[in-house]
Formats: sequence, C-alpha cells, structure tokens
Amino acid sequence: MKVLVTGATGFVGNALLIALKNKGHEIAVLTRNADDAGFRLPVLCEVYSWNPDLEPPTSTAFDGVDAVIHLAGENIAGGRWTKRRKQRIHLSRLLSTRHLVQALSVLKSPPKVLVSASAIGIYGGSGNGELTEDVPPGTCFLANVCRDWEQEALRAGHSNIRTVCLRTGIVLGKEGGAMQKMLPPFRMGLGGNLGSGNQWMSWIHARDLANMYLHAIETESVEGVYNAVSPNPVTNREFTGTFGRQLQRPTLFPVPKTVLKMIFGDMAEVLVASQNVSSEKMTGAGFQFEFPDLSSALEDITESPYQQFQMEQWVPHPVDKVFAFFGESKNLEILTPEFLNFKVLRQSTEKIREGTRLDYRLRLHGVPIRWQSLIADWMPNTGFSDIQTRGPYSHWHHTHEFEEMNGGTLIRDKVRFKVPFGAPGEMILTGFIQQDLQQIFNYRRNKIRELFGE
Repeated sequence: MKVLVTGATGFVGNALLIALKNKGHEIAVLTRNADDAGFRLPVLCEVYSWNPDLEPPTSTAFDGVDAVIHLAGENIAGGRWTKRRKQRIHLSRLLSTRHLVQALSVLKSPPKVLVSASAIGIYGGSGNGELTEDVPPGTCFLANVCRDWEQEALRAGHSNIRTVCLRTGIVLGKEGGAMQKMLPPFRMGLGGNLGSGNQWMSWIHARDLANMYLHAIETESVEGVYNAVSPNPVTNREFTGTFGRQLQRPTLFPVPKTVLKMIFGDMAEVLVASQNVSSEKMTGAGFQFEFPDLSSALEDITESPYQQFQMEQWVPHPVDKVFAFFGESKNLEILTPEFLNFKVLRQSTEKIREGTRLDYRLRLHGVPIRWQSLIADWMPNTGFSDIQTRGPYSHWHHTHEFEEMNGGTLIRDKVRFKVPFGAPGEMILTGFIQQDLQQIFNYRRNKIRELFGE
C-alpha cells in the first residue's frame, strides 16, 4: 500500500513512518520544508512541499496513493497559550484539513481511506465518568478546536473516501511529547503531582498509536470516530507514583494549579482536566495493544538512558563506490560544516578497519574540542560504526549502513547518544544539541547529494 502522511516530521509522525516501513508500505510525505525534512524523517520517503495554511497540496503527491494519514497541526504543548497562539492552534488544524480534503475531492482516483488525528480534548474536563465516542463535545477552547477539526476531516466521506478520526490521549514515548519534558526532572527527583493529582489521565504509548493508524488504514470496517487511548487510564497521582517507582526516584514536588496557570496560561486547564476515556470501541474493532498498562509502557520508555535518531538517503551509485568514499577519513572533513572547523589529526592504521582509532579536533560554539572515535563492526560494502572514546557526549554511537536498492545505494544513519551532565544536562542542553545535530546532518545530506546526486 502507498501511504501519504502529513505532519510526518513530528514525534508521532516519526513513530508512524517507522511502523509503516516495518509493514512494507511505500511512503510519501507532505511537509512545509522539504529541504530540512531529510534529517527529521527516519526513513526514505517521497517528499512534497506544502504550505497547509494557504493552499491544497499538489495533485502529484497523490499519484498511486491508497491511504492518507493526516497529522499536521501546531504543537499544542509548544508554548504558553496566548490569544495569538490559541488562534494558531485552531487555524493550523482547520485550514490544513480543509485544504487536504479539498485536494482529495477533485482527484479522479482518490485514496480509499483518510485517517485524521483528533484529540480527547474534544470532551473538555469531564470529571470521573467514562467517556465514549458518543459523548457530546465540551465547550472549552480545545473542545471547539477538535470539533471543527473532525468536521473538516469527515467531509472526505462526501467523496466516497472511508474516513476515520482518532481522538488521541497523552502520547508517551522517549523521543518527544510529554515524556521528553517530564523525564529529566523526574530523574532528578523533582517530579510530583499536577494540581490535586486526582484527575484522570488517558494515555497511549507512541508505538501503539502508530500501530493504531496502521490498523485504521488496513481494516475496512474501521470508519468514523475512535478514541486512541490505552485500555487502562490512571489518575495523575497513580501516574506520578508509577513513574517515580520505575525511575527509583521520590515524587515529592507537586505543582499547584496556580503555578501551572502562571507558566502555561490557559493550557493549565488541559493539564488538570480529568478525562477517563474508553478504548472499548477500538479494541472491539480488533486492535491489540502492545502496552495496555502504564507500568509496561514506562518500563519500555525508561529502560535506555540514550536518545536516538535515524535518517536515510538514496544515491544513484553502486554500493562499493559509496562505501569506499565513507571509508576514507579525509572525506569526513568534506561532509562536515565549515563552522565546526573540523580536522582529522590522526588515524591509528593506514586503512580504516575494525579497531582503528581516529582523532579529530573541532570548535563548537567557539569551544575547542578533541574527539576520538573507535571504528567497530567494520563490514565492507555493508556498514560500520564509530563510537566516541573521548569527546563532548557522555555516549555517542553512530552506525552507518549501506544497502543496494533500485540500482543505487541506500545510506542509513543511526545515532544513539547521551547528553553530558546527567539529568540537568538533558533538561538544559537537549534542545541546543538537537538544533546542532539537525544543522550538521542537513549539511552532510546536502553535500552527499551534491557529490553523488539523488
């Protein structure tokens, strides 16, 4: 099946792309910035530029597409809810969905199914009663956003397109979302209840959510609105306690609602809203959860202290030629941005092989750094790894993989790293490091395109 995805560069989008690839689906992506998408997309995709606020996407993006998954929209938790930001949250979902459905309505051969994101915010702060899909929408800001969002998506049904809206709860995963902000303070023993702690939290593991999107596009009987939450919601107090036990840290620092209001503005109401949401309709449609309970989900998320990302790039050259280029240490200088002042100082063996040590120098934000890497897993024309033995990270493991594909070579980079200075460093430095890595790997990607074509 060929699947077109919007919002693919985000946290949920990344998990979805990996799930789609693992199932053997072909993937196309609509994104605002096609040039930057290479670093932000974990797998090889067809990439099309689209400004969702201004116009429908190009019809070319739908060529051969069987299913569309629509995730695009302003990050709800990306900042304090000012009046302007609330307007942006609303319009980003309304306009992107309207323009997408407009494009679908004029296609001669439209996709068979559209699955659009929504959110359990549609129910508002509804107390302790169980919330099923037939409960009327609330009246708060986020409820109005979700109501309008779903109405725009469901118009695709007028074009005989099977349409599904997934009302998503709090998404838990290591690479983004709520957990990325919560992990560092909880690891430092600074976690605690939000508000009273008695409010219900309806959550879902990112991998389960990605698989739920797959289930929706692959199962013809799935149509209409479904709650995308685990079958076992918990109170905020239960969540905090389970999280603390998993990390073996105390959770003694509650955050009163008044403080949340000062920090987040109107978004504080979302953080303390009680939503006991049912997943019975989705399980009745045959979906099986990998992480049905909070303990198993948090264990999976916290078992590794490392952050990671991956990216793929295809070049129209044979694998032996591409591998030979990466097997020359001097070419590292070609692939590194000039602002790093990167220089290879020493190579412990004449030719790179298993066990070779490479010494470099560079300058990062004006700070001189010495870095040494050990070459491991050296397999000619297949791959190798460089592991930091001395350098700026607490841990750095970069795996380079090469695979013959479509008369050329697929280059796959997998990076696993740990920010220095423990949990405080993770809380303070992660954003800066991610920006640096995006700039470095985008430069590398563009230089490979310049040298090898694409």
